[in-house]
Amino acid sequence: MQITETANENLRREFRIVIGAKDLDERLSGRIAEMQPQVHLKGFRPGKAPVSFLKKTYGKSMMSEIIEAAVQESVQKAVTDHGLKPAFPPRPDLVSDLAQVVEGKSDLEFSVKIDLMPEFEIADPAKLKVEKLIAKVSDEDVDDALKNLAQQVRTYSDRAEGESSENGDQVTIDFVGRVDGEEFEGGKAEGFQLTLGSGQLIPGFEDQLIGTKVGDTRTVDVTFPADYGSEKLAGKPAQFDVSVHAVKRPDEVAIDDELARKLGLDSLGTLKERVREQMKGDYARASRVHVKRRILDALDTAHNFELPPTMVENEFNAIWKQVEDELKREGKSAEEEGKSEDELKAEYRAIAERRVKLGLVLARIGEQNGIQVSQEELNRAVMDQARRFPGQEQQVFQYYSQNPAAQAELRAPIYEEKVVDFIAELAQIDERPVSREILFLDPDEAAEKLKEQQ
Repeated sequence: MQITETANENLRREFRIVIGAKDLDERLSGRIAEMQPQVHLKGFRPGKAPVSFLKKTYGKSMMSEIIEAAVQESVQKAVTDHGLKPAFPPRPDLVSDLAQVVEGKSDLEFSVKIDLMPEFEIADPAKLKVEKLIAKVSDEDVDDALKNLAQQVRTYSDRAEGESSENGDQVTIDFVGRVDGEEFEGGKAEGFQLTLGSGQLIPGFEDQLIGTKVGDTRTVDVTFPADYGSEKLAGKPAQFDVSVHAVKRPDEVAIDDELARKLGLDSLGTLKERVREQMKGDYARASRVHVKRRILDALDTAHNFELPPTMVENEFNAIWKQVEDELKREGKSAEEEGKSEDELKAEYRAIAERRVKLGLVLARIGEQNGIQVSQEELNRAVMDQARRFPGQEQQVFQYYSQNPAAQAELRAPIYEEKVVDFIAELAQIDERPVSREILFLDPDEAAEKLKEQQ
């Protein structure tokens, strides 16, 4: 076996490896000798078939397995002898004619590229300075939430005969939609209950039903939004023939003990307390979204090291495929987004580099501090997945129990959250009170709003 280093640059090593035909033949002979006592062939006493005969009979079929084992062994030797820490499983590329190697007429020669894990120092989490957006649950917030709850349990009563519908009323309708004169899938319904002004249907649809009465028929003209989920319908004008069967006005809803009882509680005071506690939880989760982003930003700024090229390329390819799929669904091109394809690719490559860097940093922090995902935590994640598929829970459990890669996909976000929580305990966090509206914005949008307020 000959191992020759052919390239040594930054985080990539390349080797040329040659395993002689004689070496492979000796491995084959050894394997044949091991199996000889168990072989029962017609014409030979049990375990007495000659090695030469067995080699002729089974040699080619066994050689593929021997070659694969020899490749793995030699690659591992290259890694061990040179003290390397691969970022990915090495990628052997065959140079020899495999058929010639299998027949024992040629040495096995291949090259192998090995991407290495970078060496870098972890920034001290205790020195990270992070801003945490917070908001208090006010009495006004609770009152608004109670009003929304009241709307959800609100009842409706028939309007007087001949009375026209108003915004906020509930109408029961049949409708048939057509595009270019043809009915389309999903464009037909009977006995459909619609609250006017709810925005449940295509923009403009509900507005054209205001003022209708029981027994009315109306043709509603609308245009599907350009970003509508169906490519066949997106951006196209449509007509709906609508028949109105019922018009109901909303009943008054009092925020009192009766409302609480409708929601399964004993009093308004208990309902208010429940709402406040739930809102506190919602606010805390929103606050954590912001602090996590700021922790990741701080880690990104605090670390600067070379990244494994294949790791970045794989991450970029995954992101870019999602971008292309999204553009295709919307029927758009990169230019319609206001940027050239090269500009978009550069933007998303930067995102890929950030993800890879932060993934390596978080993994190193977790490793150094003994952070692990327990089997119990993984089991809970599997159960959460199973709940998403009622009636198929057993299949979900079986899928994850038999699929280590799927388990790893569940484990990764749990691990990340635990490492972020660990950092948050140590970092210097300054709380910044903000409004409820800003707290529930995307972190980037919130940052822009706060800059505008300064």
